[in-house]
Amino acid sequence: MQSKNRIDNVRKIAVLRANALGDFLLSLPALEALSQAYPQAEIVLLGREWHAAFLKNRPGPVDRVIPVPYGGIGGEVVDQQPDMTAFFEALTAENFDLALQMHGGGYNSNPFISKLGARYTAGSRDFNAPPLDRWVRYMLYQPEVIRYLEIVSLVGAEPVSYEPKVEVTPVDLAESLAVVPETKKPLVVIHPGAIDPRRRWPTSKFAEVADAIAKKGYRIAVTGSTEEISLVEAVISAMQEEALDLGGQLSLNGLTGLLSRSTLLVSNDTGPAHLARAVGVPTVTLYWIGNLITAGPLSRAKNRPLVAFQINCPYCGEEQTKTRCEHTFSVVNEISVEEVLNQAFDLLETPG
Repeated sequence: MQSKNRIDNVRKIAVLRANALGDFLLSLPALEALSQAYPQAEIVLLGREWHAAFLKNRPGPVDRVIPVPYGGIGGEVVDQQPDMTAFFEALTAENFDLALQMHGGGYNSNPFISKLGARYTAGSRDFNAPPLDRWVRYMLYQPEVIRYLEIVSLVGAEPVSYEPKVEVTPVDLAESLAVVPETKKPLVVIHPGAIDPRRRWPTSKFAEVADAIAKKGYRIAVTGSTEEISLVEAVISAMQEEALDLGGQLSLNGLTGLLSRSTLLVSNDTGPAHLARAVGVPTVTLYWIGNLITAGPLSRAKNRPLVAFQINCPYCGEEQTKTRCEHTFSVVNEISVEEVLNQAFDLLETPG
C-alpha cells in the first residue's frame, strides 16, 4: 500500500546534506527509505567533495554526488561568498522532481532548495525560516535519524531501518591492510579527537583505558586526522603499553577498512564513532547530554554511550543548552575511566 504522501512520476531527487561525516551517516536511514519508496528515481546528494570521494563505487542509496561550493549555502564562515549563478543554472537544468532539505533549520538552506526549480520541495523549518511545499518543524533536541525520517515521510517514504549502515569496499580494506597488516591479536581502536574541543575527553584518560585493554591481550591503534596528530601523540606518550600511532595515516576509506576489522572503538562523539557503528563495530562513546539526544545511537546491544550532564560553563556559569559562551572546556571530563572500562570489557567479553 502506497503512502498518501507519495508523489507520482518521480525520476530525480535532490537531497541537500552538505556537512561532516557524522551528519551524513545519520541521514542514511532516511536516504534508504527514500530509495525504497522511489526505486526508479536517481538520488543526487548535494554534498561536499569528500562525499563524492567516499561514495564513489560504494553501494548505497546515493546514486550521484554534486559538491556544493563551500559558502554556497549561506551562513558559513568564509572570506568571500562564491558566485552561485552558474551552479544554480546547472542544477535547474537537472529538472529535479523532488528537492529535500536535510541540512538544518532552513534559514539559509530552504531558500537554497527553492532555487533548484524542483516540482516539489520538502524539509525542516525553524520558526524564522521560509516554508517549503511540505515541511516539518525543526526542533534542536530531536534524534537526527528520526528528524530525517520525518522529512522523507513528507513525500511518502517509510522507514526501512533506524541504524545507519555503510558497506565496506575492497578499496577500504586494501588501504587499511597496507597501513595495519593483520595479526593474531584482536584490534581495539582509540580515537581521542573531535572537531569541537569541548567534546574531547582528556588524553590521559584515553591512555589509561588503552593500557588496561592492552594488558588483556588486545592490540591498540590510536587514530586521528592530520589535525589531530598532537592528540594521538599525547595518548601514546602517556601510555605504558605499546600502541600503533595512526595519526594522519589513513584516508576516510582506510579508516573505514580499519574499523571494520576492529573488535571495539573507544571514542569521543565524532564522525569515526558513527562510522564504526555503521560498519557494525561495537562502540563506547563519550557524549555530552545535548549531543546524546541528537546524535546518540538508538540501540545498546553493541553501542554504549556514556553521558556527561555538565550544562554550565565552569568559568562564567553560562548555561550551554541554549547558547554557547566563548570559553573552551571539556563537557565530558566528568566521565570516569572506570565507567568506560566497564562498558568496554562488557562488549569485549560478550559473544557476537
